[in-house]
Amino acid sequence: MRIVHIIPGSGGSFYCGNCLRDSKYVPALKDLGHEVVKIPMYLPLFSHDASNNGIPVFYGAVSIYLKQLYPIFRNAPSWIDKLLNTGPVLKLAARFAGSTNAAGLEEMTVSMLLGENGQQKEELERMVDWIEEHYQPDIIHLSNALLLGLAHRIKERLNTTLICSLQDEDVWVDVMAPVYRNRVWKLMQDNVQYVDGFIAVSDFYAARMKEQMMIPNEKLRTVHIGVAPDDYTSLLPSEKKRAVGYISRLCHDNGLDILVDAFIELKGRQGFEDVRLIITGGSTGDDTIYIRDLKNKLVKSKNSGDVVFHDSFGDEGKKQFFESVSLISVPVRNGEAFGIYLLESMASGVPVIQPALGAFPEIINIAGGGLVYEPNQSMPLADMLAEILSEPETLDALSIAGKSGVSTSFNIHKQALEMVNAYKSFLK
Repeated sequence: MRIVHIIPGSGGSFYCGNCLRDSKYVPALKDLGHEVVKIPMYLPLFSHDASNNGIPVFYGAVSIYLKQLYPIFRNAPSWIDKLLNTGPVLKLAARFAGSTNAAGLEEMTVSMLLGENGQQKEELERMVDWIEEHYQPDIIHLSNALLLGLAHRIKERLNTTLICSLQDEDVWVDVMAPVYRNRVWKLMQDNVQYVDGFIAVSDFYAARMKEQMMIPNEKLRTVHIGVAPDDYTSLLPSEKKRAVGYISRLCHDNGLDILVDAFIELKGRQGFEDVRLIITGGSTGDDTIYIRDLKNKLVKSKNSGDVVFHDSFGDEGKKQFFESVSLISVPVRNGEAFGIYLLESMASGVPVIQPALGAFPEIINIAGGGLVYEPNQSMPLADMLAEILSEPETLDALSIAGKSGVSTSFNIHKQALEMVNAYKSFLK
């Protein structure tokens, strides 16, 4: 099959679960003999991906932002658009903009979901023209439902099977003011009719979005995310110095402050003086004050010397990170649709300690490489960290179980076959 994946990029400024999910599927699908192309939107997928084999970044983040806010840019000469969509400008935007937060972008979200009736209609036509000229895909796969504004025009112009992944759309939409939130969900519901199939990343999230978007049963399937086990090396926790890890975007929604408070509490207890906290995952400009305040809290608690902010979270940086930590916890405030860092951690032999929210219990129950706690507060987390760090045999057992569970149940090569079967079930 000829498959086009349309994927919003992060520009590599932070650990982007959706970007990682799609980037892992593409080579796995190619290994099965399919022709797969990644088309980035807004920003390059990763900092090293700016060229993407000559495929342009559509809906360049800087350009569409300026056009949405300032009508004068809608009639600007084409050379200005080209300048705003160059790699260096987009990489700079990824570093400094808080473009992953809905606050202030509600009208743009609505406009994007309006598709050919929105302010970005010219960019939509440019994307469809480009796909029509360069590819005749059997499948076009949208990375998430916030891209459903593309659906009607794609179906109308290209008349191909259209698939849409479902992952964490609610994280974006539900923080909006009610007037925008309700309209965005309604627009997403309206566009369901143009999609041949939806693929959720967990059973938890499939149920959530079926109700929220009124998706018919016959249009909905679950395919869990996968990773390639051979991409990861592992050490048993007992072979390392004791350290708690965090790997995700450094932000309030992902609960880094909950973990910091739990770490400070842990360090105040006898027997944990040696434990370190290692943090990685990157950030956007919106997170600067939040991170500064956490660093100040660590200084005041006299624990900053035992905390490492690990800047590199690319492939080599992640390897170093996982080799350095005994376990990880990412106490996301409202849970997640999945959390690919769970798989990357367990594949590296690192147990996970997560709140009993979202899909975390589902994934940990299947893989067997971690534990859940509740409620999602610093004290229960500190208690569980203390308990598990005091039991090296249990940590090692979880490490072995998680690595095996990922290889068995979340292997990207098996999951790619599941994805192909899902495609075939939805083919026109």
